[in-house]
Amino acid sequence: MTTSATVLVVDDEVRSLESLRRVLAEEFEVLCAANAAEAAKYLEGDIVHAILCDQRMPGDTGVEFLKRVRDAWPDPVRMIISGYSDSEDIIAGINEAGIYQYITKPWHPQKLIETVRGAVQLFQLQQETEAAGVDMKLTPERVKQVVSEKRGAARRLYDFERIVHAPTSPLAGVIELGKRAAEYDISVLITGESGTGKELLARAIHYSSARAGKAFVVQNCGALPDELLESELFGCKKGAFTGAYQDRIGLFEVANEGTIFLDEIGETSPAFQVKLLRVLQENEIRPLGAQRVRKVDVRVVAATNRDLEVEVHSGRFRRDLYYRLAAFPVHMPALRERPMDIPLIAEKVLADVNRAFHRSLAGIAPAALAGMQKYDWPGNVRELQNEIQRMVVMVDGDRLEAEHLSPRISRREMPIMLPPGTNGHLTLKDKVETLERLLITEALERHGGNISRIADELGLSRVGLRNKLGRYDLKKGIRDDGEPLDG
Repeated sequence: MTTSATVLVVDDEVRSLESLRRVLAEEFEVLCAANAAEAAKYLEGDIVHAILCDQRMPGDTGVEFLKRVRDAWPDPVRMIISGYSDSEDIIAGINEAGIYQYITKPWHPQKLIETVRGAVQLFQLQQETEAAGVDMKLTPERVKQVVSEKRGAARRLYDFERIVHAPTSPLAGVIELGKRAAEYDISVLITGESGTGKELLARAIHYSSARAGKAFVVQNCGALPDELLESELFGCKKGAFTGAYQDRIGLFEVANEGTIFLDEIGETSPAFQVKLLRVLQENEIRPLGAQRVRKVDVRVVAATNRDLEVEVHSGRFRRDLYYRLAAFPVHMPALRERPMDIPLIAEKVLADVNRAFHRSLAGIAPAALAGMQKYDWPGNVRELQNEIQRMVVMVDGDRLEAEHLSPRISRREMPIMLPPGTNGHLTLKDKVETLERLLITEALERHGGNISRIADELGLSRVGLRNKLGRYDLKKGIRDDGEPLDG
């Protein structure tokens, strides 16, 4: 169910605290505190990898609490969550409190998990670095070797071959485009709906390119107001704005000679777009409050779920910036456009969930996979991941069955089969019988032909159900308490 990492969540609202706990408990050990005093007690006695703290609380605000944490317990990675994205007290305290990430409400469960996972990985990297420095007295040569080993592992982890797809999938063509883009130092714009795997493709491009030995850094451009986003990307000098108590290196400098992935680029303001355009044109940044510019050599891969050409025509996105970013455009198809990929992705996700939840389910029944392939998946792969996690929690047997699918997936709309001889004109009786046939057909598929379960669900006796099955010629494959029905 969890990893060995521990996350402390601090929020005075009971429902909000429970929502955060429920989502994060899928992957982490979660400690919950309703205020700063309770949280401090946990920190005195438990090893905490990351802290996620609400900003608006009685007494100390989240930023004020995290400032004290930075002094007394500097190891945990600190994050703040708030529904007030332009709050001056957050902006003022984000550097002083050493906040790793600022999360805005409403948050998306998968994005939240990914952010906290990144914080935990940062904590572990910090610990590994400190331990290596003490135990091995690292020489510069050994430091380079350790970094090389870690990046080699990352290259294997994010190789194009790790992007799961069927040979006939439209994703195969996308991967070929990605491989071509990786060969040349060119800006890439990845478009597609949320949850289609745009960041996964961006990582594969980086780790297959000549820049693979350097850093790959990620920034969600839609998560921060302009001033914080500029500070994150370009850096700032001490005193540049209220709360800037120390110099801060921006992500463009961190990614020097490597790649920066700018997610949700379509959410940025026109004012920020002007500043980003200058960086791309001049290959230089000016940290907030600095007098001099700094040269950077960074490859930019951007992503958006918006149609930027439409945004350009409407005046919401700068045309010149669009052409800078879209030197090599790649579109990620939605999951509904590649149903042949769903069984492979589902089995891969199940293997991951088995490990995370300490389960050993054997697989997914064909009827369940067929149901998944007929659903549209508006949330794409991220929604499929959530569905399989839910199914694993619900199942008591040794594999996932069609009956474990969520109602929204299993009770999809089915094509209406018109009774013979109607010529498309249905009487009320025809309509009722057509609907009845569809409901029974859905139940047949959902319960694998088990007549007892079907009768229970539809509120029919088994005799009544047999009569209807005969009327609609649906008896084939039906089983009565484990035995085939007679014709």
